[in-house]
Amino acid sequence: MAYNGAVLSNIHNNYLTSYASNRNSRFDTHKKSELRSIYNSIVKLNKDAPLYKLDTSKEAKTFAVGIKEDARSLRSAIASLGGLDEEKILNKKAAYSSNEDMVSVSFIGEQIEASGNQEVPSYNIEVNSLASGQFNIGVFLPDTKTKLSPDTYSFDISINDLNYEFQYNIKENETNREVQRRLSRLITNADIGLRADVIDDGKGNSSLRLSSISEGLRDGSSSIFTVSDDHTSKSSGSVSYFGLDYLARPASNAGFLLNGMPRTSTANTFTVDGLYEVTLRGISGMAGQTATIGLKTDVESLTENINALLKSYNSFIEDMTRYTDNFSGSRRLLSEMKGITDRYQSSFDVIGLKIQDNGTINIDKDELASAVLSSYAKEDFSSIKNFANSLIRKTDQISLNPMNYANKTIVAYKSPGKNYPTPYITSAYTGMLFNYFC
Repeated sequence: MAYNGAVLSNIHNNYLTSYASNRNSRFDTHKKSELRSIYNSIVKLNKDAPLYKLDTSKEAKTFAVGIKEDARSLRSAIASLGGLDEEKILNKKAAYSSNEDMVSVSFIGEQIEASGNQEVPSYNIEVNSLASGQFNIGVFLPDTKTKLSPDTYSFDISINDLNYEFQYNIKENETNREVQRRLSRLITNADIGLRADVIDDGKGNSSLRLSSISEGLRDGSSSIFTVSDDHTSKSSGSVSYFGLDYLARPASNAGFLLNGMPRTSTANTFTVDGLYEVTLRGISGMAGQTATIGLKTDVESLTENINALLKSYNSFIEDMTRYTDNFSGSRRLLSEMKGITDRYQSSFDVIGLKIQDNGTINIDKDELASAVLSSYAKEDFSSIKNFANSLIRKTDQISLNPMNYANKTIVAYKSPGKNYPTPYITSAYTGMLFNYFC
């Protein structure tokens, strides 16, 4: 049986939307040599491992995949705070904005800064307009039987230089609202860059609203999407009846001044000189009002990185706690994580980090601020970096063998000296989603 690209895409999309809680980062991509090393580690890990009978329930599979994804998310979150190098971990520079309501910013120029070729400047931004998406709002119709005859209808949507045809049936005695709701689900679930919803006018009438997910207009474009049934394959007339082609608000680009120079952007989020990722959130209240963006001090950056680290760690602990009633492996993992934090407890107390009974870590902001300004700061904060490195090693271990924490029964031990590798055991439910192609 042959699998085409669409089927495989659906498999991956289902996996990501069901289990992956965060978008992928650059730390989720690997070279061939890294993948080979991971495979060799799995083979070595399972060479002497017993054979197991695994729990095949849906809940067990969800747990196994979930624990791996949670470990991956924690690892990526830590890596994003300075990389995976033990010396650079938690060294990520943090950016600031003098007006968060107007402009938010993050620093992305680590590689440029590390090269030593340039200093990192600050910028002034005055926001004149925000980028917006396109809205089509249809005719408001009463919740009565539709005037369209029962038939198969179709219409075309053109978006991002691609054309999509939508076909649907109108049944006998269907109301306008019922058809609108069905079209709303049909368009939204197609995942072509549009959202559709049914809105009311407060008088019992409803309309179908189409909105683009993207913002702004590319050069030479007058709209993000168009709707038509002039040359469609089935019955026409539904576009004009529901008013799907009525442009209620056209898309527009963002306009702003960067250090006094006029600029435009098709989106409200963009990069500045490869150093900052900027998001415009509001318009300047008066002419000349600007937001300054730049780098925070090393002290402020470290404090922000610690907050981000502990937020991700606490989220991981809370996720694992949800499984404790049904899976003893989660209780064992929580105990192992407690063993890691206990090693650093005395050091954490010095910098205002308090380990709670449930395994999470809270921050005493006053004590942390005092510790950061202390003459012993470098020595005191080495413990939090060592803690982050310990978490990296632990999440790597979990990702290699998440089935170590799943419910299972030992079937047989391998004969000493005559064993053979079973590399797929660690990937049951969690890596090998399908196992053959034609």
